[in-house]
Amino acid sequence: QVQLVESGGGLVQAGGSLRLSCAASGRTFRSYAVGWFRQAPGKEREFVAVINGDGGSTHYADSVRGRFTISRDNAKNTVYLQMNSLKPEDTAVYVCAAGSFRTTLSEFGSWGQGTQVTVSS
Repeated sequence: QVQLVESGGGLVQAGGSLRLSCAASGRTFRSYAVGWFRQAPGKEREFVAVINGDGGSTHYADSVRGRFTISRDNAKNTVYLQMNSLKPEDTAVYVCAAGSFRTTLSEFGSWGQGTQVTVSS
């Protein structure tokens, strides 16, 4: 099991960019896929993006494809989410999780605490 800590959230205007980081502990980090999820007030947690263990495969939700990019640096035990062309509807708490290369929450066993992203119009 790995422990995850997110950072990089904040307040940004529509059209702006942010880069989120997900720092992990544990020697086995590279054996896990890492996903980003988000949860807006009053809504269920939803899948955003996922990357496999060696960084060679990625998958995105339709709502963010072409605007967000997920990447990882296994030497630093860190996964990144570069978010460009942000929209007010991207406002949510963003959480990273370690698990399988899937899109469903149940496939991820380790979760961070989340970081708030707020996009103003």
